[in-house]
Amino acid sequence: MKSSLGRRSQLIPVEALSGNCDGSRMPEVRPGLLTVAGAQLAADVCPTAALALERQAGTLRLRLDYGKCIGCGGCHQAAPEAFIPAGQFTRSGVTRDELIRTWDLLDGREVSDTTPSESVRTEIHSLMGRALNVRQLDPGSCNGCEAEIAALTNLCYDLERFGIHFVASPKHADMLLVTGPVTRNMAEAVRNTYAAVPEPKLVVAVGACGVSGGLFAGSHAVVGPVGAVIPVDGYIPGCPPTPAMLVAGIREVVKRHSRRSWPSGKTARRISALVDASDPA
Repeated sequence: MKSSLGRRSQLIPVEALSGNCDGSRMPEVRPGLLTVAGAQLAADVCPTAALALERQAGTLRLRLDYGKCIGCGGCHQAAPEAFIPAGQFTRSGVTRDELIRTWDLLDGREVSDTTPSESVRTEIHSLMGRALNVRQLDPGSCNGCEAEIAALTNLCYDLERFGIHFVASPKHADMLLVTGPVTRNMAEAVRNTYAAVPEPKLVVAVGACGVSGGLFAGSHAVVGPVGAVIPVDGYIPGCPPTPAMLVAGIREVVKRHSRRSWPSGKTARRISALVDASDPA
């Protein structure tokens, strides 16, 4: 699509681009090269306890929580063979457990369940009319996620061409996109904003801080992650998530929470294309 300046915006959220989330710095585990010593070294240097060793039923497992990971690269420095920067990272979820992966250190086998929960599969939300209106809420972030969210509206990504708009009032919103941990001084404002969004509505926690509290977890100044204050329907990890990761995450949440016949009209067809873009059928 060409703008009035003659420049072409990126063709997202087609699979080719939303799946190519370079720059996330999130780690990828190579199970065949994973050792107990390397896993322990990586877990020891992790600043947010995203990596942890667990003993269960006589086995030793490595647990990686992408909701806590800030992409610092410490695990890669501690065990460069087993942990490498992910070339493509689009992992998001509508439940917190979908951001967690687990490996058996004795045989390198992944033992985490990565399939969507049945409650999500059977729950049907009729979310949108003719557009998806998003209210972005910042109750205590460092503004790194805001910089990436702002990029969604630039010439390169041009998210509004799909009928997805950022709005100033929660009363006009279908979705709350919440970044950062919820500080104590902002907790009531978050609850009031959530209450002001008309039903049906979605809440998406963005970034490591929004998902798990990140580096601020346990601080006396914060209540906790977004889920500690209001119900959350989707999670997009990263510190910060790139614009392509945000697009992939929003698309995944909308696709899995909405199964309806879209209304007629140009905007509706654009949203329908957004939802169906990753469906092979």
